[in-house]
Amino acid sequence: MYDVAALGELLIDFTDAGFSANGMRLFEQNPGGAPANVLTALSRLGMKTAFIGKVGDDLNGRFLEGILKKEKIDTSSLVIDKNYFTTLAFVSLSEGGERNFSFARKPGADIMLNRDEVRYDVIRNSKIFHIGSLSLTDEPSRTATLCALEAAKESGCIVSYDPNYRAPLWRSEQQAREGIRSVLPYVDVMKLSEEEAGFATPENDPQAAGRFLIEHGVKAAFITLGKNGAYAFNREGCAYQPPVAGHAVDTNGAGDCFCSGVLFCIRRENRKVEEISLASLSGFARFGNAAASLCIEKRGAIPSMPTLEEVERRLRAQSGS
Repeated sequence: MYDVAALGELLIDFTDAGFSANGMRLFEQNPGGAPANVLTALSRLGMKTAFIGKVGDDLNGRFLEGILKKEKIDTSSLVIDKNYFTTLAFVSLSEGGERNFSFARKPGADIMLNRDEVRYDVIRNSKIFHIGSLSLTDEPSRTATLCALEAAKESGCIVSYDPNYRAPLWRSEQQAREGIRSVLPYVDVMKLSEEEAGFATPENDPQAAGRFLIEHGVKAAFITLGKNGAYAFNREGCAYQPPVAGHAVDTNGAGDCFCSGVLFCIRRENRKVEEISLASLSGFARFGNAAASLCIEKRGAIPSMPTLEEVERRLRAQSGS
């Protein structure tokens, strides 16, 4: 039995690392991909996890396979395909640590996962099943994702969703909106950024977006506000959690780290999502904020995910105990 299984992209983030002596921009090879980031953080928090996806049979794909194994993430559902190259993302950072993306993915291995390669037994043996939206941008991974969601709902998994919108990977904003919203009927728990509110809902205001999601079947929603904290929503209403202070070096993976903190708390609660109070969800958002505050203090996504001891220490420091 797995605590959390996730399906989606596993890729290389070539992260801005300054300039060479000749004045040429340097990029650092970092393992990434939002679902893999979430699983890494969950594994470091003590959860049993499994990854479902595809990489190329190349230097980068084998590197990523090794990283997952090092992080104690089950790789029995990772497909290594010699016909496609591992997807690459190039991430430049502003002085404040904010990101701009460029992708090599036409096609990359991650979007070539087909429905017959999905390990449905892994999904059925998981308490939580998590996806992003990048597997929805193209076929055959879109159909594979939908089939996986059907299996998750049939087996009683809690379904978690983080849209993780990346504009260059969609053909248009309209396609992005339609694709991101297409899986909402499956979703129990949703995390999204303030900027993604207008893609997942017709609302740009985060509080209105959160209410929309709850009114349309999502049982618990979390909207992150970057350095300004986060909202939690359920049928009881909305709760705000202020940020936990951290020194921003690289924000890559911060939203995924927040998401993992929330999923860790939900799994530890071991109840149906609709039975969890708003006060508890607010506490989960606080835990997620603390985890994210640690993530942004290091470079790279997977390398920066914190341990449970580190998150608890940060929470104690914030509360002054």
